[in-house]
Amino acid sequence: MAEPARLIALVEDDEDLRASTAQLLRLADFTVEAFADAPAALAAVGAAWPGLVISDVRMPGLSGIDLFRALHARDAELPVILITGHGDVGMAVDALKAGVWDFLTKPFAAEALIAAAERAAHARALALENRRLQALAQDSGGSALIGASPAIRRLRDMIPTLADADLDLLIEGETGTGKELLARLIHQGGKRRRHRLATINCAGLAPALEDEIFSLSGGASLVHASYGTVLLDDIDGASSRFHNLLVPVLEERALAVPGKAPVPLDLRVIATAGAGGQGSEAAAPLPPALLHRIAGMRIAIPPLRARREDIPLLFAHFAQEAAARARLPVPRLVPAVQDRLDHHAWPGNAHELARFAQQFVLGLVTPDGSDNAAPAPQPLAERVDAFEREAIIAAVRAAQGRIATAIATLGLPRKTFYYKINKLGIDLQALRQE
Repeated sequence: MAEPARLIALVEDDEDLRASTAQLLRLADFTVEAFADAPAALAAVGAAWPGLVISDVRMPGLSGIDLFRALHARDAELPVILITGHGDVGMAVDALKAGVWDFLTKPFAAEALIAAAERAAHARALALENRRLQALAQDSGGSALIGASPAIRRLRDMIPTLADADLDLLIEGETGTGKELLARLIHQGGKRRRHRLATINCAGLAPALEDEIFSLSGGASLVHASYGTVLLDDIDGASSRFHNLLVPVLEERALAVPGKAPVPLDLRVIATAGAGGQGSEAAAPLPPALLHRIAGMRIAIPPLRARREDIPLLFAHFAQEAAARARLPVPRLVPAVQDRLDHHAWPGNAHELARFAQQFVLGLVTPDGSDNAAPAPQPLAERVDAFEREAIIAAVRAAQGRIATAIATLGLPRKTFYYKINKLGIDLQALRQE
């Protein structure tokens, strides 16, 4: 889970109150930068501020409301907590509607201030993580092979050399690690890219199709791949018969024709196999006669659990792709989703991660961060929040966006309604547009 952004810009013109509030926050393990007025804070807090802002409302010169508006124009996701007097409650409610994170009325309890700061810090950390992931997803080094781990960087660096080497390759890795993608990138980067990349899924081939591959006729014949590349996908899942037929073709680079001279083949072979040469429990290791001929070089792609730094980057990429397909915005990360990215083993590797990213974009991820149909039991406070959120959304929709009608239906004070809108992360503007 993303760590809370525990830096606070505290803006308070009363020197004694500023000192005591700063001490309270520091005792709660926050780092505090204190400012005596809004202009000083505005000069220090930019769009990349890795924390939140707590400000008094009534100050000489620029007020806390003015400060919020200026900061909000720079970064609409920056959490700003306002501290108000009793006479400023109406002003604070208007500020909540404009995007203020929270407000506290003097005198406030120390626990209330710390709790509000904790919530805002978590939200800020997740917002900054979202930005980081989106930036990384847009900058993958110009390659479709996405990742920041040393292993993936090495593979990316090897692609130009491998593409021009015209060397047969054996790419090994678990399901979903990107073996076929790497093979395609190598083909597309070399001189054979002008010709066909013929893919043969070797697992479970019927004997008749095996015969066609090694004949001179039929759509599956290797002759159609001449001058191009043959991708033998899941070579370790092929039958022993297929392996035996393939060995002399690799040795001679020709197809044997009974009663005639062999037909030469000018092609490159790239094969994929499971980690260590085994694609599944049922697949046997490649026979040495085949392995030594097909593996001019063996390339291993590690699983995601061995390169966890690539998980956030791939997730952001898959989420952006899914959002584009669905014509939806990429949702903000929530702690449960971040926790799953940080700790799940991802046995299905990129395939599983892509599916999870799509479900995240479509809103199908359960509150515990899983993609199961039945969510795990939630703590009572989270269940209450979820119930209130759904009730408020339903009321606004039923009122066709008329907020006064929704408030009357819910029987809430106006101040409480807007407080819950902000606390529960409800996009009121989007609801009204519906």
